[in-house]
Amino acid sequence: MTQTLSPRVQLVTSSDGDSDIAAAVRSLYSDGVVGRKGAFSREWVNALGEDVMAAYHDARSRPYGAVGRGPNRWYVQIHPEALRGFVQLVSHPWVQAISEAVLGPDYRIVEVGFDIPFPGAVNQPWHRDFPSPKETRDERRLTSLAFNVTTVDTTEDMGPFEIAHGTQFDDSTDYEHSMFPPKSYYPRFEARAVRKYPQMGDISARSALTIHRGTVNHSNKLRPVLILGVVSPEANGAEHHDLAVTKDYWQALPESIRRHLNCPIVDELVPIVQRHTIEGLVMGDA
Repeated sequence: MTQTLSPRVQLVTSSDGDSDIAAAVRSLYSDGVVGRKGAFSREWVNALGEDVMAAYHDARSRPYGAVGRGPNRWYVQIHPEALRGFVQLVSHPWVQAISEAVLGPDYRIVEVGFDIPFPGAVNQPWHRDFPSPKETRDERRLTSLAFNVTTVDTTEDMGPFEIAHGTQFDDSTDYEHSMFPPKSYYPRFEARAVRKYPQMGDISARSALTIHRGTVNHSNKLRPVLILGVVSPEANGAEHHDLAVTKDYWQALPESIRRHLNCPIVDELVPIVQRHTIEGLVMGDA
């Protein structure tokens, strides 16, 4: 059963200048990714890591609680209440400012999950996380962001995340499922590829349309990464996520968060059945 935790309502005050946010938005539109060093304390990240691993073991104890994204690599979607630090995460001024600058003041939080490459995880195929929407294809406008928070200090042997800068606007008409490009395209991605080595406390924002992959984990360590998915009001795809919160949790949340959390309010949480079947089929069993 999913563990329910009370939100810690301690909002962070902003120190980000408009010029910093403008530069971050430019990076999202040019490279497709941007990072913020030292956004959170290591103590906060340690608690996050504990909650992620508890959620992972809970998910793996029931059918369809986790989905494979390649050998020894798992993805799990969770409810906000599974994270003690959910309020701090979504109220962080950098997260709020980037979300509003890219997606507008009425952005919506639609996904909380995590990806864990275990020892022996292999290179994923280059991919984007979902088909490109018409707003991005036709207007070159981003309608979603994925924020990533590592729970460990990433090193070269742990299978770091690799992203091909500037590919978020690539045409995907000949991609399998509009997500997986032909292997003939790989040399272009490899020429643009940058490996990321975030440390505990860092956070990044990216377009999930930017072509990326997880790489080989040669170490004997796990590399859990939290994922926060945020979309603009007109974006499709929220129906593929199953976030919910209990009434007590909802009432304890600040209004500044509730206005962005458009999800069912329930008496009791139901464990999420994972829906990311396309990635599992294409990337192979975990």
